[in-house]
Amino acid sequence: MKKIKIGIVNVTGYAGIELARLLVRHPGVELVSVTGRSAAGQKLAEVFPHLAGATELTIESELGNVDFAFVAMPHKESALEVMKLIRRGIKVVDISADFRLSNPDDYIEWYGFSHPSPELLDKAVYGLPELYRKDIASAELVANPGCYPTSAILALAPAVKNNIVDEDIIIDSKSGVSGAGRTLAIGSHYSEANENTCAYALKGHRHLPEIVQELAYQGGEEVNVTFVPHLVPMTRGILSTCYAALTPEYTSRENSQQEITAIYKEFYKDEPFVKVVDAPPHTKNTWGSNMCHIYSFVDARTGRLIVVSCIDNLMKGAAGQAIQNMNIMSGFAEVAGLEAPPIYP
Repeated sequence: MKKIKIGIVNVTGYAGIELARLLVRHPGVELVSVTGRSAAGQKLAEVFPHLAGATELTIESELGNVDFAFVAMPHKESALEVMKLIRRGIKVVDISADFRLSNPDDYIEWYGFSHPSPELLDKAVYGLPELYRKDIASAELVANPGCYPTSAILALAPAVKNNIVDEDIIIDSKSGVSGAGRTLAIGSHYSEANENTCAYALKGHRHLPEIVQELAYQGGEEVNVTFVPHLVPMTRGILSTCYAALTPEYTSRENSQQEITAIYKEFYKDEPFVKVVDAPPHTKNTWGSNMCHIYSFVDARTGRLIVVSCIDNLMKGAAGQAIQNMNIMSGFAEVAGLEAPPIYP
């Protein structure tokens, strides 16, 4: 079978280089072109020695002749690259936030720019396969979800869709420092981040409207979400703990725990990358894999549902999910190139 020619725009970020690591061993594709303005002209394996022996590609300033592209540029810049690729007839998975929100006004409020191509927002498919697999299969442009939204939406979608909880939801998420990217910043310096944990963006994180949008789609009505992210001193991983009051139907039942667990297991029973587990998961349980582990718990004392989810922010939260989307768009087995189990310890 002829392999699909793949390109990566901005391979030098964490998501971009994780894409490269996975794609060089993908059975159905050939990684033929990668770009990166700061490293153009250099061998990819020289800039990233962990790829020594895996690829001879040279980083370019412009993307070459490809059938499919991943765009891993910062927001606003990414949209401009996507527009050029779509005009060339190239299918795209965009890693940035530039096509995740359906309302163009949200980009002004949350990202500080007017969207340069609002007509593409209607064509872009939100790339969470567990919810939108059929739409992804026929899409030309897929908006890869954010890392925090992936963990939160997967944790809460079964509860919201099945009217298990009220609309008032609290999400407490903790992420490793790789979520901040490779750009130098005081907060991600070793001496600042090590042995230190902090909450941030309490006035509103940019991923909040994405979470609200997708949970509203699942439940058919608006949800009221409090989302507080935290930075923790580890390299990769996200743990989200979500809280919501149970609806009266479930607070009045003695077997609510068993019923809700059964609903979650049924919701994700055929999903290759979501596992409903029997104990609260650890971030190490999904490290280096495209898996999401979910645990739901009924707190009978308070009448709340507590749902914990874990992902690797660079895999299911970025590059792994992007390849999962590409597999669906290209007719490959959904697990192709993503079969490796988590790394331990």
